[in-house]
Amino acid sequence: MIANFRDRGERMARIGIMTFLHNDNYGSILQAWALQNAVRSLGYDAEHIDYVPSQTEKMKNLLCSGNSPRLILDGMKKRSAARGLNEGFDEFRQTQMILSPVCRDQSALAHQALSYDALICGSDQIWSPTWLNPAYFLNFTKKPKVAYAPSLGVSTMTDSAKGRKITALIRGFAAISVREEEGAALLKALIGEKPAVMPDPVMLLPREKWLELIGGDIPMGNDILCFFLADNPAYWTQVEQIRQKTGLGVRVIPRTESALQSAYPLAKGVTPAQWLSLIAGASMVLTDSFHAAAFSLLLHTPCTILRRYREDDPESRNSRVDQLLRTLQVADPTHPDFSVVDAQLAIQRQRGLNFLQSAISQAVSQATPAKAR
Repeated sequence: MIANFRDRGERMARIGIMTFLHNDNYGSILQAWALQNAVRSLGYDAEHIDYVPSQTEKMKNLLCSGNSPRLILDGMKKRSAARGLNEGFDEFRQTQMILSPVCRDQSALAHQALSYDALICGSDQIWSPTWLNPAYFLNFTKKPKVAYAPSLGVSTMTDSAKGRKITALIRGFAAISVREEEGAALLKALIGEKPAVMPDPVMLLPREKWLELIGGDIPMGNDILCFFLADNPAYWTQVEQIRQKTGLGVRVIPRTESALQSAYPLAKGVTPAQWLSLIAGASMVLTDSFHAAAFSLLLHTPCTILRRYREDDPESRNSRVDQLLRTLQVADPTHPDFSVVDAQLAIQRQRGLNFLQSAISQAVSQATPAKAR
């Protein structure tokens, strides 16, 4: 589906997008790239709001939102493990994405919002109650707002105070969708109305668009590609069992300390495009990552998905993967029927683009004109 032209008088309507841009996570940066491309394909002038909160802003949010200080320590550990592996992310942001001037706090965000006709927040876990940040609910602006497939990442709301905060923050959106059925059920319990469930932005682009981003020939390897976000020593027992069962080699993209110390060959300094290429060229992907699983299916690579959380863990984010497999009608990701996967992806792509087209058009029609650049 291609876009109807959307304008305000003599210019294209401007849309600001708010999502995670700087956690140097492959899935985060690629879903951001996908959403910007999808919105621009609909005829809008879309750019990402380059939100890089100052230390003062981070501390203020920690205190005001009731987040655990442990999150800061966990983040420091992850950044330490990934140090030296992230050079390609800066280049990707600079060469592949359209960004606003850097915004360091709520005041800068509010000023930047004046240059848009409407704003979108999404996707990824920007609405997670675990690390709640009101900025990702677009609380800094009165402009029309659309939520495209943000993930709460949990299936239960154990913190009633955060539930009340989220309820207040989502009032006033022109249109709301979320990524998982579990998130939709949670929001219905909070606000009395169930939002639409929409596909992750990576599904808004066809396989050919991702192959174009990869560029060149894909090196086909006779190996298992391992990519883990959790630092779980038990994973490596499973890796070795699968290696012995299949007879395949193993290659690891390290993002944790245990991955860096594993006995298998490491692929370091992998850029986002190279990450996609390695997934596309592997014989199998072994991962605990939602986006690594999604791209495996999108790029026609069988995968084994390891559970990062116990099913009884109140902070479990396993619902994201469960929703993915249900949506694409995949009973066994190690032996998927890719003709079925492709058909379901086409359906989801159309649904997502239809939602965006309708929601943004409605939001823009309500907008006061954006401030000229």
